[in-house]
Amino acid sequence: MRFFKSNITASSATKILAAILLSSSLVACSSNDDEDPSLKVAELTEINEAFQVNVLWDASVGDGVGHYFSRIKPIVAYNKTISASRMGDVIAFDQATGEELWQTDLSDINNERSFWDSRVSALVAGGPIAGMNKVFLGTENGKVFALDAETGELVWQGDVKGEIITPPAIDEGILVVNSASGILKAFNAETGEELWKAQQDVPALTLRGISAPVIASGGVLIGTGKGDVSVYILDKGQQGWATEIGEPTGSTELERVIDVDAAPVIFGDKIYAISSRGNLAAIDLQSGRILWKRQFSSYRQISVHRNDIYITNNRGHVYAINRNNGIERWSNLSLANRGVTGPVVVDDYIVVGDFEGYLHWLNQETGEIVARHYVDGSGIHSTPTVVDNILYTQSRDGDLEAIETPKIVTAEQ
Repeated sequence: MRFFKSNITASSATKILAAILLSSSLVACSSNDDEDPSLKVAELTEINEAFQVNVLWDASVGDGVGHYFSRIKPIVAYNKTISASRMGDVIAFDQATGEELWQTDLSDINNERSFWDSRVSALVAGGPIAGMNKVFLGTENGKVFALDAETGELVWQGDVKGEIITPPAIDEGILVVNSASGILKAFNAETGEELWKAQQDVPALTLRGISAPVIASGGVLIGTGKGDVSVYILDKGQQGWATEIGEPTGSTELERVIDVDAAPVIFGDKIYAISSRGNLAAIDLQSGRILWKRQFSSYRQISVHRNDIYITNNRGHVYAINRNNGIERWSNLSLANRGVTGPVVVDDYIVVGDFEGYLHWLNQETGEIVARHYVDGSGIHSTPTVVDNILYTQSRDGDLEAIETPKIVTAEQ
């Protein structure tokens, strides 16, 4: 599992070793937990469960992502639930029943593999996303695939220099892909024609992750390895404003890793973004001016709902923060170092997954864990997807579940 990416030479091996050690602390994989209590993995304790969730259907998406970094997650579009495996299985299921509708193998998309050839992984890591009746995915070897959403057949295929490890974004007929090499590239989503590309500076040492692009108001927003949130003009690729939210605090390159890896979230006329080491910030969408910032650090997806921002920090602590002023409303520290996913909102609850394959439902008002559901021992690495209050989650081994949260009726109701 690679958590860091480096553009430096072999002579800087000590930096790489240091990065590996830091990545171990981020995911609490250290074998020396007894020496540092802050790295100890929290054990789950019994809770008074307020309800039992209902699994509407379950299915398998090949072998999932295994132990690799890929944060592939299911999407819902065109009355289908669509997901993929790292190997290259792209499968569409009926949204209501889970019945398989079509399957495509990106590892042999051109049907060139003979009976005697071994299957070679397509290295899928970015996507899927959907738009214009198509499904788009990217791979670690820089391939972009557009599939017909009704049949799974290949519509077009493109290339980007560098690894694609986050979902692309689509709007106004333009597909934008961000790569780990710093290339931001736009395609005509209908034909695959290249429209423009922009080169971003990439620090010598960064986390193994990049921000997915987000499109809004004619601009493409991305987080960068330099700790910035930047905007590019959607139709031409020209860079607009850039706002720094990461704060390097040390003297070494390792201590100055400040990536903004979580995709910025747009809510009204504001952007909310967080750095892996630095700040959670509210930014004016038009000007890039920082409205407020607070010291929280995360590389996980954040959620904004009504007047709150929900985040999981680098230690697996879950927070609710007022989005108007950045003041902390509650925190839950009971899932420390459990590889907790980013939070999603389901009805009156916040849901996160963990490395042992559990989903946890937190009360939206108090942060108390009120329900738990076990999916798969391989673990849940990707933030779940929620559509119409149905939660879709995929384990590392490719087990996909559609889960309904029961509506609790109180005496007042």
